[in-house]
Amino acid sequence: MFDGEKTLVFWIGLIILGLASVGLFGILWMIAIWNGYMDPLTMLKQAVPVIVGGVVFILIGLYMMKSGVRKGKENNF
Repeated sequence: MFDGEKTLVFWIGLIILGLASVGLFGILWMIAIWNGYMDPLTMLKQAVPVIVGGVVFILIGLYMMKSGVRKGKENNF
């Protein structure tokens, strides 16, 4: 899927994907282990914008990575 020359768009997409993945994992982990004043369902309701944003940025990063690969010329004789 990512065969070919990686351009700057690919690397920026990889950074966006990585940061969004870490952020999404962090918010889901915090909801899973939180022992504070809110129950996990209430925290999940409040974290919906962050979760949706993380998923959107993961998709954007994947698209940038896919479009940031320059295919070489194929010699089909």
